Parts: sequence; C-alpha cells; structure tokens
Amino acid sequence: MVSTRGLVASIVVLSGLAAADTCSTLKDISNIDVADPLELSYISEQNEYWSTSCSALKPTCILFPKDADEVAAIVKVLNNNTENFAIKSGGHNPNNGWSSVQGGPLISTQKMKQVIVDPETGVARVGPGQRLDSISAELQGTGWTFVGGRIGNTGVGGLILGGGLSYMSAQYGWSASSVLEYEIVLANGTIATASATQNPDLFKALKGGGNNFGIVTTYVLQLHPQGDVFGGNLVFLHSDETDAKLLKAVRDFTEYNDDDKAAVIVTAERGNIDLIDTWILFLFYDGPVVPEGIFKNFTDVGPLLDTTKVQTYASLMGGSNWVIVQGSVVQIGTETIPMPSVDNGVKVMEGIHAHWRSMSDTVLLEPGIVASIAYQPFPKRIAQAAKERGPDLIDADDEGHRLIIEMNYSFLPQSDYEKMDVKLQQTYGGVRERVVGWQKDGTLPDIYLPVFMNYGFHQQDYFSRLRPENRAFAHAVSESVDPNGFFRTRIGGWKP
Repeated sequence: MVSTRGLVASIVVLSGLAAADTCSTLKDISNIDVADPLELSYISEQNEYWSTSCSALKPTCILFPKDADEVAAIVKVLNNNTENFAIKSGGHNPNNGWSSVQGGPLISTQKMKQVIVDPETGVARVGPGQRLDSISAELQGTGWTFVGGRIGNTGVGGLILGGGLSYMSAQYGWSASSVLEYEIVLANGTIATASATQNPDLFKALKGGGNNFGIVTTYVLQLHPQGDVFGGNLVFLHSDETDAKLLKAVRDFTEYNDDDKAAVIVTAERGNIDLIDTWILFLFYDGPVVPEGIFKNFTDVGPLLDTTKVQTYASLMGGSNWVIVQGSVVQIGTETIPMPSVDNGVKVMEGIHAHWRSMSDTVLLEPGIVASIAYQPFPKRIAQAAKERGPDLIDADDEGHRLIIEMNYSFLPQSDYEKMDVKLQQTYGGVRERVVGWQKDGTLPDIYLPVFMNYGFHQQDYFSRLRPENRAFAHAVSESVDPNGFFRTRIGGWKP
C-alpha cells in the first residue's frame, strides 16, 4: 500500500488504463479506510441515517477519509470513472440520494471530527464529521458555542451548507453566517480555501448552496460566548381552543418579541388514528434568567407537561434526539410564509393548520405514521443578523417578518414511499397555494419567500425560489469551479 501522498503518481498511471471502480482502486493504491458491505463499520455507518429509505440504498463501499489529502485522492480516482457517489456528514437529510447512494461509493466524513479552538478569539476549526451534540460536548466548558441547529444528531456539514437555522439565529444569523473560511476539495481534486478574501464568490456560494461546489473538509467558524441556557419542552393536548391559542401565540411572538436571545418552535404532531394528537413546543433562552413575560403567551395556555429548566447548552443538545423517529421512513418538506397581520392572523394561521389537519387525516391509517407540522419564527432580525456577517445565497431581507413551516411524515413501510411522496407534495403544495392566493388578494404581503434548504423535499426546486440573480450567481460559480459537471451530474441534491 502506498501513502496518500503517493496517489498523484498512481492516478496519473491509472488515467491511461481502463476505468476501474473506486473501491477496488483505492484498496490497491492507498491506505484510505475502505469498508465493504459485510464489515461492521459499513453496517454501522449505513444505520446512521434518519430515514430507513436512505439506509436501504447500498453503496458499493464506504470510504472513511481522515483529512483533505485523502478526500482529494478519492476525488481524483472518481474522475477516472463514471460512478455516482455521495458525501455524508450526519445523514440527517432524508432525501434519497442526497447523502446516500445505490451502487457507488459513499464518502463518510466520520473520521474528520476535529474541533480546534483558539480560547482567546473563539475561532474554531471544525470537521464535517461532527454532529451538534458532539461539538456541543467538545465546547462545553470553553465558554464558546457554535451557532448550530436544534436537534443534537444533526450533522454539521449538511446543516451549514444548507444555511442552518439556530435558536441563536436572531443574534448571529444562519449557522453559515459564522463561517470565516472553508477548506474545500474541488472537482479536479485540488484543495482550496474559500473566504471573504480568497475565492470570495465560492465563499458566498457555499453559504446556502448545498453540495454543488466541492467537498468541505474543514469549517473555520467564529464561535460565540456561551454560558448556561434555559430550554426544554411544553406539551399540550390538541383541542380547537388550544390550537387557536398556540397559533396566535407563535404569530404574536414572531412580531412582538424583541429579545434576540429568545426562540421557540411550535410543533403539532399526530399518530395512528389520533392515539397521538399533541402540541410539543421547544422553548429556548440564551441565558439562565428568562425575563418575565417572554414566553407567557405559551405558558398561559396550560401545558400538560413542562420540561424547561436551566442547563448547559451541551445538555440541551444531548437531550434533543428523542424527536428522531427511529426505524422509519422520513419525508420532510417546507414552506416559508409571510407573517400575517393581527387582523388576518386567524384566517391565515388557522387556515394553514386546518389544511394540515385535513391532509394528515388521510394518512392516519398508514402503519407507524407520525405526521407533524412545525411553525418556526423567521423575524426580520434573523435577516439583519445574517447580512451583518456578510452575503449568502439566501439573501433574506427585512421587508417583513416570516415563518418557516416544516412538514414531516414518518412511517414504516418503505413500499409506501411513492404514495407518501405524493401526500407530502399535496401538504406543502396546499400551503403554497394558499399563500400565493392570499398574496394576490392582499391578505398577505407580497414579499420574498425562499425555501429553506435544510427542510426541503427532493421534489421542491430550492434554487428557483432564490432571487434570480443569486440562482444565476450559484450556477456561474458551479461552472467556474466544476466546468465538467462532476458534482452537478454525479451526486444528488438541488442543482442551480
């Protein structure tokens, strides 16, 4: 076996030979860890997806590079064949083929888990193999935190490349807003740096552009000061009265909350024949003392259960993984809506919720079904905080408050994937139809409504919902760094 450094010469020789599969080639010429289907590391990695439909896609092998040099070597070998492949950080995106692959190599980033922090500046070098719970545990006690998502098992790589919505987004913008620099392997196998001063167009494109431009091997992040936080869940049973109060409360919080340290997610959930029909709220305050009245509109509704408490951020992230429905097919879709005015709040919020309940009524006999809808405030302050930290593809403005709505179906039979695919399209499609109609008749303001990549369904066209100039920009950057379409044609994901 030759070292990774010796791969360049080997690959030059191979380029003149008939194309061989990536797995066999790397076994022959490198010391990169290659796991075959019967090996424990292969089986374990295949089980680390949120959706069993992704686990069901079987790669020919799983590659476990430990640094950028090894990733570059893999890319150079892939350039000598036509195999499809995938790159996996945490495997939380449930879209088939996004971080999973059938019949080609899977590149797992699980050996790239470095977290190197400068304790004075809070600048950290973080590997894409980290998850939110693991990086939070690594940072515990340093006084610094990463602007991550809300579920601990989420992979850092996919979160940041999609933008990343955080409990702390009103303070610091998207997760991607805190990236100072990317170390990235490009389509030709070269290792590059993207920052505000080096390859600035690529730097912007990576903030909300997904996996189109290369394989990121290190994120250089600006961390932020962190102490204990207040967080946890409120649980309510469904009733028409409770629904109305909570929908009003999340609308009002979006408009009136002026404390950037406070955040909520308001989620309704249903199970088979309504054995589950509840609301689960996620409350967060970035500090141990919550100012009086911040969450009053929610607590006054009268929760059945209240788990909120002061805790470390690492404890909050580590305790959040109960929301993942194990052993199920998962499908997630999304829509972004303008926040309705007080006068139109009931019409819009209850209209959308009635549509969701009507759609979820039609799937309650699906084996193992859990249907959910999450209302997530997207106030002007998130857009402002993101812009303060530099440009990104999402390019949100502060023309109005918005809400991001996430709609999920999880179920057991993989054979029902196509049927439930249609149901999810009808669910988020119905929200979109209503919003467009309300914008036309003046019920809702006609403002920019991007689709949030991290929650996007494979049937949604993420790039078409960006501003046209940003879609064109992303396409131009892709053509520049990947002129032969290596990433555009051989991996899954939305394409500009």
